Amino acid sequence: QVQLVESGGGLVQPGGSLRLSCAASGIIFSSTGAGWYRQAPGKQREWVAGIFSSGDTAYADSVKGRFTVSRDNTKNTVYLQMNSLKPEDTALYYCRAIDWWGQGTQVTVSS
Repeated sequence: QVQLVESGGGLVQPGGSLRLSCAASGIIFSSTGAGWYRQAPGKQREWVAGIFSSGDTAYADSVKGRFTVSRDNTKNTVYLQMNSLKPEDTALYYCRAIDWWGQGTQVTVSS
């Protein structure tokens, strides 16, 4: 059974940082790759960043230069380091691998 569990969300002031984690069981991230998505209230879910099985990464233009996706193969965990956060980054953030999704972790950027 595949399970993805996100953590690390919270409330942060504009300009602050958070690191999200996505721990997997039942799949191996180094084989499948993984992606981060987010959904703000009233908006469609959008892709944020991804890390391929090769370790290559890709980012949406809206987060490029501020967010960094990484992977720890020993922990089978993918991370999303988010710096210089803006109010428009407020959303429920999801981890995805192939067709499996986590439950999401809330990120709120507000003063």
